[in-house]
Amino acid sequence: MPIGTSEPGFLLVGPTLSPIACNAEAVQILTFPNTPEKIRRLNIFLSDKVRSSLVDRQAGQSLEFVKEFTSGKRRYICRTFRLNSHDNDDGGLAVAVLLERHSSGSTELSQISQQFDLTERERQTVELLLQGLTSKEIASRMSISPNTVKAFLRLVMVKMGVSTRSGIVGKVVGPQV
Repeated sequence: MPIGTSEPGFLLVGPTLSPIACNAEAVQILTFPNTPEKIRRLNIFLSDKVRSSLVDRQAGQSLEFVKEFTSGKRRYICRTFRLNSHDNDDGGLAVAVLLERHSSGSTELSQISQQFDLTERERQTVELLLQGLTSKEIASRMSISPNTVKAFLRLVMVKMGVSTRSGIVGKVVGPQV
């Protein structure tokens, strides 16, 4: 698994908040900065980590999870899904936890706009381009002609020193660490 992966972490915890199942990304996120191989009793470590970092202690008696989790310098959006088991006699509730790396795209785009001195309309065009829209779709959203979109994109390419739409995306996204 490459360092710096942005694959989401998935964790299924039982009623006692002990992990029932998880993927390698969840383990990597929750054990950082350690490596999972160096942790002797990984299940106990993960249970403790869920209780100490993912459960919202300010929620009082109800079992609520945090909305955001920080691991190292990375922030993750924490989404939870409660699962009822119909054949579970003890009435326990399992919770699926999805840890998705927080994208600060709007912040990055703002910084890129300043760095390359983009106008507001050029920035809007780039933002829609990053959403995967075609020139026609961008034109429709911005209430301008497709030719104007192409003109904005050409201006952005000149300012960024690239020659393709992909080059613009590459400058904005950059190397993910």
